[in-house]
Amino acid sequence: MKGIRGITQLSRRFYAAAGRGQSLVQPLTGLQLTPGAFHHYQDVHVTRLPSGLVIASLENYSPASKIGVFVKAGCRYETPENVGVTHLLRLASNLTTKGASAFKICRGVEAVGGNLSVTSSRENMVYTVDCLRDDFDTVMEFLINVTTAPEFRPWEVLDLTPRVILDKAQAAQSPQIGVIESLHQAAYKNALCNSLYCPDHMVGNIQSEHLHQFVQNNFTSARMALVGLGVDHDVLKQVGEQFLNIRSGAGSAGAKAQYRGGEVRLPGTSSLVHAAVVSQSAAAGTGEALAFSVLQHLLGAAPNVKRGAAVSNKLVQGVAKATTDPFDVSAFNASYSDSGLFGVYTICQAAAAAEVIRAAVAQVKAVADGGVTAADLTRAKAQLKAHFMMSLETSEGLLEAVGAQALASGSHQSTEEISKNIDNVSLNDVANAAKKFVTGKKSMASSGNLINVPFVDEI
Repeated sequence: MKGIRGITQLSRRFYAAAGRGQSLVQPLTGLQLTPGAFHHYQDVHVTRLPSGLVIASLENYSPASKIGVFVKAGCRYETPENVGVTHLLRLASNLTTKGASAFKICRGVEAVGGNLSVTSSRENMVYTVDCLRDDFDTVMEFLINVTTAPEFRPWEVLDLTPRVILDKAQAAQSPQIGVIESLHQAAYKNALCNSLYCPDHMVGNIQSEHLHQFVQNNFTSARMALVGLGVDHDVLKQVGEQFLNIRSGAGSAGAKAQYRGGEVRLPGTSSLVHAAVVSQSAAAGTGEALAFSVLQHLLGAAPNVKRGAAVSNKLVQGVAKATTDPFDVSAFNASYSDSGLFGVYTICQAAAAAEVIRAAVAQVKAVADGGVTAADLTRAKAQLKAHFMMSLETSEGLLEAVGAQALASGSHQSTEEISKNIDNVSLNDVANAAKKFVTGKKSMASSGNLINVPFVDEI
């Protein structure tokens, strides 16, 4: 009955449109649209300006708009002198700018029912605003102020220190975050080894000058993409031309990530052991990276049924033969612009740690040795395509996908093209990806009671 009642939660906008026999990809009657909107429905339009700024938009005729400014300014671009600066930068999004005070930004966004947020990864920072379509001009003013005209007043930057400490304390409570951060520290010599969180020795020592210098070096037009959902492309293009052509040049290129392999162990008293074992994989956007994604779903990326037994998960099947203790295991896959990591992530009781980790690694070796059927490959491809397409069902996922492509390549690849590329992955491609993990130099991070956890050279 719960599933039947869930039907009533469908958006009234879509339900009403269908009830009138109106197409769901056309603007609703009475909806205020930007004058001159003429583009084909549901098409993503991409334009690269002479300055290098990329404009991407999807006019979906939603009553709400979502706009994001994507910048190649993740923590990989930090230097030893300013390491941790991106942590403060994402906390500083609501500070005073040259065009608006912190109070005005907060009050202005809230007054129109909008939302301003900032997220960051190892490669990019994303400034996002949500608003009703009619309030587009208002929120864009604040978004442009935050991204192009920050002041970083020294006393306001100093006031961020307690928030940095709180962020780090909250992250420390998550074993997963600790393992993933330590894994990158072990795997790379530079760039991608930088943490998303400010290191202890820099807490309270990052000054206004560090923030200004980082923005000056990385927030250039050639390193930015302006992406919008529910907005006309010509309007967004005009905004980019007038307000985001802030600095010319490519900015700081950053160092190429150098994989080294290594191990970080985080001893603790927890009875649960978290461990990740990886090798270098492939850079994002390559055919090899797609093969690793298929391999991830073939081994088991995440449960497809809530609290299900994951009976088709090869990692679960293999580890279940090695221990009767409860455990959780999945394939780990991370791709960056010039490198990537692939391996296994395990969670288990301390007493069974050695058996679980070795059994998980053995399953990848089995794939490398050809232990994959055509049916396994077909299932993995279907899961990967479903995972990708379902991620585009939300505005957050769609904005992230369009923005990441626009920033990386200055273009947009349709779902049909991506699905075709996935279908072209062969059994040999997947086996070669698994062999690269098996023969590659390993990196490992573990957390908890590590008495039974093997060292990386023992696996």
